[in-house]
Amino acid sequence: MSKTATSVDSETNNSTYRLNHALEAAQKQYTSKNPNSRNAFETAKNSLPGANTRSVLFYSPFPVTLKRARGALIEDIDGHAYQDFLGEYTAGLYGHSHPKIMAAISDALKKGLTLGGPTSSEAQYASLLCKRFPAIERMRFCNSGTEANILALSSARAFTNRTDILVIDGSYHGGVLSFAGESPLNIPYPTHRIQFNDSEQAAKRIRAIGSKLAAVIIEPMIGAGGCIPGESEFLMTIREETSKTGALLIFDEVMTSRHGATGLHGMLDIRPDIVTLGKYLGGGLSFGAFGGRADIIDRFDPTKTNAWSHAGTFNNNILSMTAGFTGLNEVFTTKIADSFFIQGEQFRERLKSRLNRLGLPIHLTGMGSMMALHFSSTVPTFPYAPTPIQHKIYELIHLEMMHLGQFYARRGMINLSLPVTVDMCEEFCTALIKTLERFRSEITEALKI
Repeated sequence: MSKTATSVDSETNNSTYRLNHALEAAQKQYTSKNPNSRNAFETAKNSLPGANTRSVLFYSPFPVTLKRARGALIEDIDGHAYQDFLGEYTAGLYGHSHPKIMAAISDALKKGLTLGGPTSSEAQYASLLCKRFPAIERMRFCNSGTEANILALSSARAFTNRTDILVIDGSYHGGVLSFAGESPLNIPYPTHRIQFNDSEQAAKRIRAIGSKLAAVIIEPMIGAGGCIPGESEFLMTIREETSKTGALLIFDEVMTSRHGATGLHGMLDIRPDIVTLGKYLGGGLSFGAFGGRADIIDRFDPTKTNAWSHAGTFNNNILSMTAGFTGLNEVFTTKIADSFFIQGEQFRERLKSRLNRLGLPIHLTGMGSMMALHFSSTVPTFPYAPTPIQHKIYELIHLEMMHLGQFYARRGMINLSLPVTVDMCEEFCTALIKTLERFRSEITEALKI
C-alpha cells in the first residue's frame, strides 16, 4: 500500500527536524561570533547588491569579511584565524604572500604602471607558457578566465565559420558562460548540452549538430560542478568526433592547468585545439589567457591581412605579467608541479579513507590538489543540483568547520595551496571527521528521504 501525502510529509518533517535544529544552532553561533562581519555585510548592502560583487563569495547567513592573509592562513575582521583550504578557488596556489612573487611585484612597481606599449615581460611569459603546455603553440593574454573562454569560443566560431557550441550540462566557464540551469546573462551563442562522461551521447550529438558545430568547450575535470574527473574514453571520444566533423575542441584549463607540469591535457596526452588559462597563472593578480594551434591563434597577427582584432587595456599589464612569470618560472616549476599533484592525490586518498570508515553517505571526488565533498549515496560522475536537504547539510558542516578554524567552499570544494603543510592537512582532516561524527544521526536521517 502506498503512503499518503500526509504520512510522507510527516516522515520528511521528522527526518529533517534534527538537521534543522542543528543548523539553526550553528547559524546562531556563527552570527554571535562574527558581529563585525555582520555589520560590514549590512553596510555594504547600501552600495553593493547583497553586499557582494562576486556571487560565489556569498554564503548564508553572511560571509565573514577578511582582513589579512599570509601563507595559507587568513584572518577576518572579528579576529578569527582560519587555515585556508579554499585557495581562492584554485587561484591562490602560491598562498597569499610568497616572498619571490611579492619581491617581483615590488620591483615592477618601481618601473611604472600602464606603460601603453609592449614590454619584454609579456613575450617572456608567453614563451614560458608555450614551452610548458603541449597544446599551446601561440597565445594571447587577457584579464580573466571568463574573458579567455569568451575569446576562445568567438575565435572558434570565426575560424570555422560556424555558429553553434556544445557544452557540458552543469558546467561553468565564466559569469556569462554558466550552464548549471538557465542563466539569463549567458552570451546568446546557439548552445547544445550533453551529460559529462557519457561517451555515446557525446558522439551522437556532435554528429547530429554536424556542420553547424564550431566548438566543444569542456573542463577535463569539472571544477565548480564538483571536482569530477573526465573519463578517458569520454574525453577521447570528443577529441575524435570533433576532428571528424571539423569542430574545434577547447579545453578550459583555468583550474586544471595546475595538475602536473603540463596541465591535465598534457597529463592525459590529449591535444585540444585551444586551451584557456587563468586563476593561479596570474601569480595572485588578475589574469587570463588562451592559446593553441598556431594556424588559429596566428589570425590575431596584426601584420597579416584581415587579422582579427583583440584589444584589452590591461592584457599585458606589467604586474600580472611579472607575478605570473615569477610564479611559474621560479616557484611552480615542472618538478614542483608534478610533486604537488602527487601530494594532493595522497592527501585526498587519506581523507577519503577516513571518510569511508565513518560509514556515512559521503564521497570525495577530485584529482591532485582539487577535491570536493558530496553528500550522496553514490559517487557522482557528472554535475548535479543539490537538493534542499543537501544544501542544509553543506551549510551545517561548513559553519561548524569555520567555528573550528577551517576555511573552504560552502559547496564542499577543497583546494590545497603550496604553503599548506602536512600538519595543517591533518588538522583539517581531524576537524572534518570530528564534525561529521558529531552530526552523524542528523545526516543519516536527513538523507534517508
